[in-house]
Formats: sequence, C-alpha cells, structure tokens
Amino acid sequence: MLSRMLKYLVIACMVTTCLPAWAKLSDAEAVNMSGLQRMLSQRIAKSYLMLGQRVSVREATQQREKSVVLFEKNLSELKTYAPTPEISTSLGNVEAVWSGYKKRVLTTPSKSEALSVIRQSDEVLTLSEKVVKQIQDYSKVSSARLVNISGRQRMLSQRIGKLYLTQSWGLNYDGLDHDLQVAISEYESTLQELTDSGMNTPDIKEGLARVKSIWKFSKAGFALSNDNLFVPTAICNTTENLLKHMQTITKLYEQQMQLADNNKNLPLHKS
Repeated sequence: MLSRMLKYLVIACMVTTCLPAWAKLSDAEAVNMSGLQRMLSQRIAKSYLMLGQRVSVREATQQREKSVVLFEKNLSELKTYAPTPEISTSLGNVEAVWSGYKKRVLTTPSKSEALSVIRQSDEVLTLSEKVVKQIQDYSKVSSARLVNISGRQRMLSQRIGKLYLTQSWGLNYDGLDHDLQVAISEYESTLQELTDSGMNTPDIKEGLARVKSIWKFSKAGFALSNDNLFVPTAICNTTENLLKHMQTITKLYEQQMQLADNNKNLPLHKS
C-alpha cells in the first residue's frame, strides 16, 4: 500500500514539474489573478470580523478558509508566471507579509487582535496593488487597465464590508470614517468610468446595469451607519452580490484583453 502511494506521489510530482510552457498564465489571466489577490486580502479580514461578531457564521467560516487557500494557490501561480525580476521581487514582498497575516487571521477572532488584522490586510493590499500595476504595464495592452479597475471593484466591495464591520463591532482607528467614505466614493466613480467605456460588450453593459442597481440599494445601508444604526448582515449580503457580479464582468474584460493581446502578436502580412 505504501509503495503504491509513493508511486502516485512520484507521478504527481513529475506531472507538476513537467508542465508545458503554455500551461503558465497569460498576461490577461495574470492581471485578473493578481487583482483577485487584492480582493482576498480584504475578504479574509472581513470574514474575521464577521466571525468575531457572529454574523452569518457558517458563510464567514467558509469564506475565510476558501480565501486563504485561494490566496496561496494564486500566489504560487503568479510566482511561476513572474516575467520580470521586479515582479518576482514584488511577489516575494507579498509572500513575506502574507505569512504573518495568514497566521493571525486563522486564530479565533477577538477584539484585541482585530485592529492588527485590519492593519495587516491593508499591508497585503498595498503590496498586491503594486503587483497588478506592474503586470498591467508589462502587458503593454491598453485594455489591461479595464481588467485592473474592474477587478479592483471586487476589492472595494470587500473593503467596504470590512470597514463597515469594523465600525459595527465598535472598533475605531484614526481615519476609519475617511477610509470608508473614500472606498465608497472610489467604487461609485469607477463604476461610472466602466459604464462609459467604449469597449463594453452587450454582456458587460447588462452586468454593469445590474451592479448599479445593487449599489444603489447598498448605499442606503451605509447611510444608516451615520446614525449608529448598523445592519451588518444586510451589508455583507449586498457586498457579496456586488462581488459576484463584478467577478463575472472582470472575466469578460479579461477575455477582451486576451483578444487584444492575441491580435498584437499576429504577424503583419504585406498586401
């Protein structure tokens, strides 16, 4: 039995280490995936705060566990992809901070540790943001920016949820209200920028219209916090809905970028 297991392990290692070059990420996939890391940095902290307040405990537990696993998987794939020493270094910086963040977020949530989790989530976010921009610039495809800013909306939905839950748990730090208002303002302005893009397909337009409708409802809930009337479960549900739709839209922008990248690499034929 043991020898059979060893045989399977050897085969698995051979398959993993002998993947063909085409199995690596494309630039379009890398922009999307690195953007997803930003979102996960905020989603993990948000789920920690949800668990601390006993908000949708089952969903929060699943979110935290799945997000940690996905972050590590994506980080590994991005490190394999890294096309320049600068991008490789930036991913190493993410990994260094991620190690401590992961250890802290997987502990039992407590108010005494919550602000440290929030601070580390922002450190991972800042470092991950740099990676996205580097990959966008490396791709030299103009539509990469749409993948970037669309993907960033995913992050903002989770960041808004995280900051809202920080307030609803009675936590505070200098600039908390400002951070939340900035995140809300950035979400709204970027949503309008995406809506105005001339590269939108009918599917993207339809998806953005749905997001606008959900966003309008979400803002009504944010306004209640000004009167210390918190509705954390409702806000968690609406930000999840925003995330789901923006994930689909970002994938559609990724496909647009992939087409542009393929056309860029086509050989020119003289007539």
